[in-house]
Amino acid sequence: MSEEILINVTPRETRVGVVENGMLQEVHVERASRRGYVGNVYKGRVQRVMPGMQAVFVEIGLERAAFLHASDIVRPVALSADGVEQAGNGNGGQIPSISELVHEGQEIVVQVVKDPISTKGARLSTHLSIPSRYLVLLPYARTLGISARIEDEPERQRLKDVLTPLIGDNPPGYIVRTNAEGQSAESLAFDVTYLGKVWRVVQENMVKAKVGERVYEELSLPLRSLRDMLDDDIEKVRVDSRETFDKVVKFVHKFMPHLDDRVEHYNGERPIFDLFGVEDEMQRALKKEVPLKSGGYLIVDQTEAMTTIDVNTGAYLGTRNLEETVYRTNLEAAQAAARQLRLRNLGGIIIIDFIDMVDEEHKRQVLRMLNKGLARDHSKTTVYPMSALGLVEMTRKRTTESLARQLCEPCPSCSGRGVLKTAETVTYEIFREITRAVRQFNAEKLLVMANPLVVNRILEEESHAVAELEEFISKSIRFQAEEHYSQEQFDVVLL
Repeated sequence: MSEEILINVTPRETRVGVVENGMLQEVHVERASRRGYVGNVYKGRVQRVMPGMQAVFVEIGLERAAFLHASDIVRPVALSADGVEQAGNGNGGQIPSISELVHEGQEIVVQVVKDPISTKGARLSTHLSIPSRYLVLLPYARTLGISARIEDEPERQRLKDVLTPLIGDNPPGYIVRTNAEGQSAESLAFDVTYLGKVWRVVQENMVKAKVGERVYEELSLPLRSLRDMLDDDIEKVRVDSRETFDKVVKFVHKFMPHLDDRVEHYNGERPIFDLFGVEDEMQRALKKEVPLKSGGYLIVDQTEAMTTIDVNTGAYLGTRNLEETVYRTNLEAAQAAARQLRLRNLGGIIIIDFIDMVDEEHKRQVLRMLNKGLARDHSKTTVYPMSALGLVEMTRKRTTESLARQLCEPCPSCSGRGVLKTAETVTYEIFREITRAVRQFNAEKLLVMANPLVVNRILEEESHAVAELEEFISKSIRFQAEEHYSQEQFDVVLL
């Protein structure tokens, strides 16, 4: 499998695309004006305690106060020498009342685990974690965990044996990342040393920082992407900015020296995302309909509560019978749906409505194909069995906004509904508003200002109704087309 990472940098925006066998699988966008906060550590102040929700709102210097639940607070909480709150070891068991854990006005060190999404503030935790290439440091834990994606038991044991002497007798907690599989003791020792240095700097910053100040900042998007995704499977990393290329080379040389030769500077005339077809794929990823090679298609609909993916056979008729046609379409749809989840960065609850199948083996194969497609997804996914209605419920961890919500905003004409009232509907609303207005106010005549489509329809198709209305209210009505009015917008002015 040929896999490449493309990094496109402009002064105000950085984009990273992951291309497998010529097809875009993931795209990440970071803008200078709206950089993500996930992974950043702040000194905050408890703003409001809500016992009924077992949570507090914390001021950390962002536009909206952030949310911290009792389950995300490390217990017990101890005071450091300078009076700053420092979380201690978790003691398990039942979660105490939020009022016992924190109080209004208290200073507390927190980490952002989920960016502000839509109208919600950031989600916080006091369970701090600092990632490196192969490990994640958990300064307030005392556990050594290994990624579930490392399935080989001898390898899991080897990693434990290598790390146990490196981290000492009374260590902080560590999680061994998937990238650590097959890595040497020297590489793991380097990460342990690196994380130790970072944590000491963070501790110093925690003491000096004021409320709302950042004490640790996550890496920029290009370096973060390489830390999390660059491995032996990646054939090339192409960077179109000389400045970013130099930073990437230093980072890779420091943490992944054996992959130094994979990084190259792209200085071609055509923009790098155009050359690899990424721009076109990104535009397609903003549409609701996803065509399948067979002639079928998916409809992807993202709502506030969940994302739904509907599978349709479309023009695909198959060659044998209906069950075989449905099965083939669903197999292709399962693969396409897994790719769309990564590409569009869709998270939360996801419902996939496959076309109904009778054969149980067909259902199992479709689920197997879906899980296979999700195997390379870096976000955690959980897929549940297919229901009697052919629905597959699944979840995908969401930490940042979806691609569409990063790049788009709700339509001002329909306010995000996705539909507009017809000219006919608006016409009858205008008639009702006229009747309502003349009952409340005295006027000799009325002026109606509306969208040209609505005005034309009234004058051409509803002229008889207008005449009847003028006779009923005993007043004349004049209509004026306003180009800048949306189809649903109108004003009734009394003259």
